[in-house]
Amino acid sequence: MRHLLFIFLFFPMLLSAQPQQRKTCIDGEWRFFLGDGSAAITNPSVSEDWRMLDLPHDWSVETEAAQKAGGTIIGPFSTNSVGKYQTGHTVGGVGWYMKTLRIKKEELRAKRHFLYFEGAYNQTEVWVNGKKLYHNHYGYNSFRFDITDALKEDDNSIVVRVANEGNNTRWYAGSGIFRHVWLIRTPQLHLREWDTFVHGECRMKDGQVAETKAIIQATIVNESTNKTKSVVTVNIVDAQGHTVGSAKQEVMVQGNTEQAVSLTIPVNDAKLWCPDTPYLYKAVISASSGKRKDVLEKHFGIRSLEFTAGKGFLLNGRPTLLRGGCVHHDHGLLGAASYDRAEVRKLQRLKAQGYNAVRTSHGMPSEAFLNVCDTLGLMVIDEAFDQWLLAKNSDDYHRFFAEHSTHDVQTMVRRDRHHPCVVMWSIGNEIPGRIEPDGIAAAERLRQAIRDLDATRPVTAAICGWDQGDAWNAAASNWEAQDERAFRSLDVGGYNYLYDKYEHDHQTHPDRVMYGAESYPKQLSQNWDIVERLPYVVGDFVWTAMDYLGEAGIGSAGIRNSGHQSMFQDWPWFNGWCGDIDLIGQKKPQSYYHDVVWRQEPVTMAIERPIPIGFYQSVSAWGWQLEELSWTYPEYSEKDTLTVNVYSRAASVRLYLNGESMGDHQTTDTYWAAYRIPYRPGTLRVVNLDAQGKELPSEYFELQTTSAPVGLRLTPDRTVINAEGHDLAYVTIELIDAQGRVVTSNSTLQVQLATDGGKLLAAGNASPTDMESFRSTTPRLYQGRALAILTPTVGSIRLTATAVGLPTSSVTINVK
Repeated sequence: MRHLLFIFLFFPMLLSAQPQQRKTCIDGEWRFFLGDGSAAITNPSVSEDWRMLDLPHDWSVETEAAQKAGGTIIGPFSTNSVGKYQTGHTVGGVGWYMKTLRIKKEELRAKRHFLYFEGAYNQTEVWVNGKKLYHNHYGYNSFRFDITDALKEDDNSIVVRVANEGNNTRWYAGSGIFRHVWLIRTPQLHLREWDTFVHGECRMKDGQVAETKAIIQATIVNESTNKTKSVVTVNIVDAQGHTVGSAKQEVMVQGNTEQAVSLTIPVNDAKLWCPDTPYLYKAVISASSGKRKDVLEKHFGIRSLEFTAGKGFLLNGRPTLLRGGCVHHDHGLLGAASYDRAEVRKLQRLKAQGYNAVRTSHGMPSEAFLNVCDTLGLMVIDEAFDQWLLAKNSDDYHRFFAEHSTHDVQTMVRRDRHHPCVVMWSIGNEIPGRIEPDGIAAAERLRQAIRDLDATRPVTAAICGWDQGDAWNAAASNWEAQDERAFRSLDVGGYNYLYDKYEHDHQTHPDRVMYGAESYPKQLSQNWDIVERLPYVVGDFVWTAMDYLGEAGIGSAGIRNSGHQSMFQDWPWFNGWCGDIDLIGQKKPQSYYHDVVWRQEPVTMAIERPIPIGFYQSVSAWGWQLEELSWTYPEYSEKDTLTVNVYSRAASVRLYLNGESMGDHQTTDTYWAAYRIPYRPGTLRVVNLDAQGKELPSEYFELQTTSAPVGLRLTPDRTVINAEGHDLAYVTIELIDAQGRVVTSNSTLQVQLATDGGKLLAAGNASPTDMESFRSTTPRLYQGRALAILTPTVGSIRLTATAVGLPTSSVTINVK
């Protein structure tokens, strides 16, 4: 409880880390046009008929994009989607944004002005007052640039073209300016934010903390023509607001040049950052000259990282295993739009599921994502690329890699290196041509580009072992050749679906540190047992932690009478369906197995329905058997036999049905026991047994048959939200019986949603195929649940839900 209190008290301060006068969010009041809006570059008045909106924005989840594409259209989905199942049948194109920025005369004379885009997918061009100032080539990459010389007094026109064209991604990427945009104002003499690095260092000796300090590397830029003396001051502030260390240094900066400064500040009796106690300090860094001062605030943690084959991963001198999950950047019903609250909720769900680490698959995350990981104590593998010189799709980033990848990977490091949550830098995922001479050279170049900026963290990449001989793996079918070449420039080796290679590779490379960068959900126990047994294998990252848009049906399962489950599913599938947590944030059956493997719960269970004679269950490599967390099957009788899958680390378990023992079963070495029992409504209860066969009363799990539904329950994640900053309220909608239990058997009930005050930003269910209910105001329930996402306008928000045959339900969200 103390840990959670610290998180929620400190988090608002973290998200607003920059002084308002230096860095201002300008997400509000943009105009948008989907199509050719180029006339706005020289004539901003043509944008008067454009649609007004606030950022972040993702047009791929809007019906307008699908209508322009044509074909069969259901909501934002179109059969004319270029990416087909890869992008979840969503549509890209070209979008234009326009904003008027008012600059006062006194600000124009005295300050430098910069635009900072956290991310826009995919290629982005920016004009200020008709002058093109910047072109960014990679949608996940943040970029900033000086606009001072293009500005004029009073109204200034900013026009942005964002192009998401062609077959450029293997998953849902979204379209448009999907992350925050900032206006940064600085004096002529100022600190360059991305070149101001605060590293909290913890030096260990004989397993004990020997020294803790903050190392600050700052770059002071003098935009004037005059030589200027600057005083650089750094104050280290703890979470309670107390200054615990200070330093000051004078520096002379020549005109139109920059000067690097380095300061080291001891922090005595420091509290260390780790997943259980993610303690954060704040460095207040100022550069002053006369009456003018530029101030930066950077949150950081003090901790030590050590990766060795002999001891594994030591965090602050303690052995630490990475219980990891891979995550894509989208937010389900919101698409790729990166609202701060959406990042918070996603990562809170992962933390609650037992994850202590996440891998950003396969691009740089938002700043808010890393802020939340800092605060919650989630360790991060920060990943840059999914392709290098060779294509995975014809229009992907391989076209820009040779020219821009050094800049892009260094942007990631410069922006993110002060975050204590980042424990590794990843230069790529399953890269085609990685063992060819050009690929080997590219890996070394990227490694060195990172090392030039940060030598405190290891460089890694995710290596796969497919041997089909396709473009991803030219000459890679010989694992020995791959083993030597693909890992050559890596400090820590990431293995995708290759747990059987760990011990083999350790014989030839005894100093290599390894981890599972991706693993199948069904093989979690095999992977995790190895992680716990072998010190040189430091963790495992399941694919995936949470369902995501695109790569449709990669985790599908079905009942078939011939053939096998395809790797992907076509229309109307739009969801990967391989996550521990579904698209609206609910636990899926596989997550209950993971609870047991990770020792989060002592025992769980799930139910498989009968399979018709002549049919069989077919599950994809990334899928999970067709299970349900339910014991409510009104269509069945005692003539029907159901399979009860019990998950437990105990040697044996005992199952009861309505108090009658169904027998004792031993568990397998994968922590599994299966019962086949007749269906009788009531209570199904499983309990762990000790070595002598005696029940452990506290180690049990129950499922109960629900009665007829009587209403809808609306449960908000918070009853009070903020009026500003695009805060969000997530309201879970559940079909319940008289005892308040969720009725999962009625999956098609349609719910009508209405709001009084505020705005219904999105609503839908977790189904991977229910296109009509995605972002609908009338979603159907799926497994008894749906989700509504609200954002405030003025005053409180009242959400009302109605459904045929049920009383009206409502909930009120207060806005402060």
